[in-house]
Amino acid sequence: MAPAALRVPNPVHTPQISLTFPQSQPHIFVHEGARQTLERRLRAAFPGPVVLAVTDNLHSMVSYARRGGILRARLHLMFLDAPATIQEALVRYIARGDRVASQTVGRYIDANGHRIRAIRPVMTPLVTKGQHHDLLALFHDVNQRYFSGTVDALVSWGRSSPARRPRATIKLGSYSAVERLIRIHPNLDRAWVPRYFIQFIIYHEMLHHVIPASRGPGRSTIHPPDFRHREQLFRHYERAIEWEQAHIGRILRS
Repeated sequence: MAPAALRVPNPVHTPQISLTFPQSQPHIFVHEGARQTLERRLRAAFPGPVVLAVTDNLHSMVSYARRGGILRARLHLMFLDAPATIQEALVRYIARGDRVASQTVGRYIDANGHRIRAIRPVMTPLVTKGQHHDLLALFHDVNQRYFSGTVDALVSWGRSSPARRPRATIKLGSYSAVERLIRIHPNLDRAWVPRYFIQFIIYHEMLHHVIPASRGPGRSTIHPPDFRHREQLFRHYERAIEWEQAHIGRILRS
């Protein structure tokens, strides 16, 4: 999510971590030094005491109130490691009500919507270990290599269902924004499917997590230009495309 904050998701997704929590909601652990740094920025701009709390809210990313000469601010954890220019705009907005700064903060929130936790919990069991491929290991590798470990989406093999007739098409991966869940088609859990190809499908769905659909006049585009540009940054992009074209028939028959 951020170098300065950690959200511990549902332990079912990380069975290797033996932790028990009293509540079902995810817990956040905040780097106190990062919180204090942002609090000091606010103190430098506000003529009075400042109390800063870091939240993991779903809807309210920035809220503040002045009571008794004390500024109390509640900020989403996405601001802890925001660039200095964003934190400066945030301070101007909170301390002075700067409208231009407010617009800058709003754009930052829009661009970092993927850091907001899931609206709806995943109700079905997550399956990450297949017979031949471990999705969680592949996900972590892609996350570190391309996203600096900030993507906290979940990943699971989809449910297999017997095909009543030969498939003409197949959806190899999908992303649910409300669950923050990536599903990979179980037909890819084959020994002859290379790891780099499954990682490419995971990477594609992770881009959906990070890059929202663009909305134009009368229509929306789920693969805007920035999406297509970043998709091609995958180091095995051309190799993965060629492999899919050569083996899609075998995948459909699996």
